[in-house]
Amino acid sequence: MFKLDTRSRVAIYEQLVEQLKTMIIREVLQKDEKLPSVRNLAQELTINPNTIQKAYRELEIEGFIYTIPGKGSFVSHLEKDANEEQLASLRQDIEKKIKEYLFLGGSKQELMDWLKDVDEKERGREND
Repeated sequence: MFKLDTRSRVAIYEQLVEQLKTMIIREVLQKDEKLPSVRNLAQELTINPNTIQKAYRELEIEGFIYTIPGKGSFVSHLEKDANEEQLASLRQDIEKKIKEYLFLGGSKQELMDWLKDVDEKERGREND
């Protein structure tokens, strides 16, 4: 279910967050579906339960999941309006970063090539 790279510079909890977001967005995990318990997932992945808890907390803050005390964590229903707000915020962040990248000497062509590479990698994951 999860592919964690312990050698990566990306923190394990961040890898979990991104993989869970992807599974929720692609509807691999359906709305109101129960996520594995912190304890079970920690045992399965052989990582510290606090790492799982941190990832779940981050996802809850971002609105991807919700928690019912004593019951567990569940996938939230993603509202289109909520997505639009997040997309608008991301667009602003990306625009700032692009301007910074160009200011520091990066080229538009490099950005276009990078975007194409990201898209191809994402399409490759969809076929897995």
